[in-house]
Amino acid sequence: MDDIAPDEARTALDAAAHARRQVAEEIGLPRGYWWAMAAGWLVLGGLNGVAPAWLAGVATAGFGVGHSVLASRLLDGRRRTDRLRVSSTVAGHRVPFVVVGMLLGLVAVTVLAGLALDADGAGHPSVWAAALVAAVVGFGGPEILRVLRRMVRA
Repeated sequence: MDDIAPDEARTALDAAAHARRQVAEEIGLPRGYWWAMAAGWLVLGGLNGVAPAWLAGVATAGFGVGHSVLASRLLDGRRRTDRLRVSSTVAGHRVPFVVVGMLLGLVAVTVLAGLALDADGAGHPSVWAAALVAAVVGFGGPEILRVLRRMVRA
């Protein structure tokens, strides 16, 4: 170890830091999580538009319970794929807060879109609002999470 030159040590440390940043960039949730979330969003929007309020409420509570069970295993972002599981020091502790904040934002977008569509006189505004947000979640969930993680340095 005494034979290592300072510039070689710096190069090795820089390479290790670069590899760590690359792994940290891969932190997220599996693509299937986002599509399951989108499907649930569509189902809840559809139920809210056509089913009695009590049924939509029960379905929303059931979806919340199901999501919390699933998310409790995935929300730390450490197991995005079966090939890699990163340590919590690399993943950070803010990922769950970012995901929950993102989901709360998507709920707000759904409500606002539904109110706007209802005010415009659209038929089944909750279904259309849910379809809009479900498309955003299904197609863009991982990318939105990646951007939000960068913004809050999580």
